[in-house]
Amino acid sequence: MTRGSTKTTSSRTHRRRNLVAAAGFVLAVAAVSPAADPSPTQVVDGLANQVLPILRDESLTAAQKRDRIEQIAYQAMDFGTLSRLVLARNWSKFSPAQQSAFEAEFKRHLSVTYGRNVENYNNETVQMLGERPESHGDVTVLTKILRGGASADVLVDYRLRQRDGQWKIIDVIVERVSLVSNFRSQFQDIVSNGGPDRLITLLKEKNSKGEALQKPTPAGS
Repeated sequence: MTRGSTKTTSSRTHRRRNLVAAAGFVLAVAAVSPAADPSPTQVVDGLANQVLPILRDESLTAAQKRDRIEQIAYQAMDFGTLSRLVLARNWSKFSPAQQSAFEAEFKRHLSVTYGRNVENYNNETVQMLGERPESHGDVTVLTKILRGGASADVLVDYRLRQRDGQWKIIDVIVERVSLVSNFRSQFQDIVSNGGPDRLITLLKEKNSKGEALQKPTPAGS
């Protein structure tokens, strides 16, 4: 065997050892990693396990709690789909620029509307009740907020849809009242009377003041 062939054989042996080592590392990681992506219930349960410790942390101010929970919610929700569902048939009336502006302001408005609830936390816990398949391949995760004492428990359902291989929340139903349906009703009146720009402007105004959008009072009432 010549020196050149010896070097070639040594190089091949070294390469095989690297491949074997790499394969062993991959198998080791696979052995301790989940075999599949989280189910919708696991996603919601994981969110609860992230949010509850923040709510219980007495070292955090209300503003700090809101900021931390906001970041978790932003990652968990599909605001693109949520925006289209809320606007429904009015979505096509918005230009691409208006659609982007609406999504940004609506995202912020949800934080303004529901962020104040962190101050009302009173040691509630979350119980997972199961899943229900929906149309479009969606899944609704059924949960119950356990309040304890004389306070009545609250049913909260989360509708999730897969996007880019991940389950994201696209609606929240509290005691059978859908977030999507509630806002759709409000936004329908505003868009009908003032168009897309009116809705976007109104959301900006409310967000800047930290105010929730109230449903318009019918004329003559």
